[in-house]
Amino acid sequence: MKADHFEQQKLLDLAAEDVALTQLAHRRRTLPEAAAAETAAETERTMAADVVRAETEVRDLDREQTRLEADVETVRQREARDAKLLESGGVSAKDATNLQHELQSLQRRRSDLEDQVLELMERREVADATLEAARAGQQQAAADLERAVQARDDALADIADATKRHEAARAAVAAALSEPLLALYDRIRAQTRTTGAALLKARQCQGCRIELFGKELAAVRTADPHEVVRCDECGRILVRTAESGL
Repeated sequence: MKADHFEQQKLLDLAAEDVALTQLAHRRRTLPEAAAAETAAETERTMAADVVRAETEVRDLDREQTRLEADVETVRQREARDAKLLESGGVSAKDATNLQHELQSLQRRRSDLEDQVLELMERREVADATLEAARAGQQQAAADLERAVQARDDALADIADATKRHEAARAAVAAALSEPLLALYDRIRAQTRTTGAALLKARQCQGCRIELFGKELAAVRTADPHEVVRCDECGRILVRTAESGL
């Protein structure tokens, strides 16, 4: 295949745009800002779960305290009733003795319940502190997530803008090439997944970094300037210039 020597040199501009587009695509796939946003989102989810657990603990303690306080009130009412009966003097000696024993039992029960209430109140203080810390942590995590998402979106927007610029530049270069040469270049680019042409510099293919020797070098050296020659190693079109060392 033959193509004008100067037209072949335009392939280097096309290759440069393809390299830029490949790098942008790689950057998009491996964007540090995206990874940071994912990490921040996971942290925020963890902190939100901590808040839910802390809130649940507080609610459970409140319910338990309410139950115990109700039990305390029930015992107090029964104590008051028994004490009133004793004070009235309208019971037998046996019933009075039984009431006194019951009062003692009720007093012990009330004391035990009141101790449990105090213990729950202490646990509630700890739970409140835990909940406050969890909410503060979630608030901080949410702020960190917002910043991370913004940084990711800004980076993606920059990549998108750069991609558009390089795609436009590539289209302009491609439009100046003959259809057969462009088709060959694109076919090779699909195979290499990078570029379809490379500069031959100091007898070395800049695509695969293999230096030409022997028959391969002789064939390229003696080829017509308008002949499209390719690297035997990577298959790219070798673009010859004054730097080729031929």
